Amino acid sequence: MDFNTYIRDIKDFPKEGIVFKDITPLLKDAKALNKATEALLKLVGDKKIDKVVGMESRGFFFAPLLASKLEAGFIPIRKAGKLPYKTIAEVYTLEYGEDILEIHEDAIEKGERILIHDDVLATGGTAEAVGKLIAKMGGEIVEFNFLIELDFLKGRDKLKGYEVQSLLHY
Repeated sequence: MDFNTYIRDIKDFPKEGIVFKDITPLLKDAKALNKATEALLKLVGDKKIDKVVGMESRGFFFAPLLASKLEAGFIPIRKAGKLPYKTIAEVYTLEYGEDILEIHEDAIEKGERILIHDDVLATGGTAEAVGKLIAKMGGEIVEFNFLIELDFLKGRDKLKGYEVQSLLHY
């Protein structure tokens, strides 16, 4: 299946000069959604995974599906103040300032094998921050897994030393 046909370009979103890769056409098509989930699972292969981490907010689309198929738990990573229990935080830099990601302090046990999923790998800042959170907790990052990678932004460079898999490249 050619997943590219389900990715819609939205010019000047969220700001002028950006071409946003909209995955909602893929999400609304049951066959494409199932096939994309299967293809993302193939990227993981037969690796043992204990938990799948998904980043707010679009990482929440596929991460729980992957966790279910892998018979693993799902862990949400959210922006500051969104999780109801005690958290561990990681500050990271954006083009226009800083942001904070949080995870529940009891979400991952030392030595658990973690798959980190998000919809898009762009500059890599969010993924790098999530990797730092998992490392703080003693989790073993097995793979970073993305639906889309924007190769020209070189986000993969921030994830050196880790296996990085992406279904689509632009």
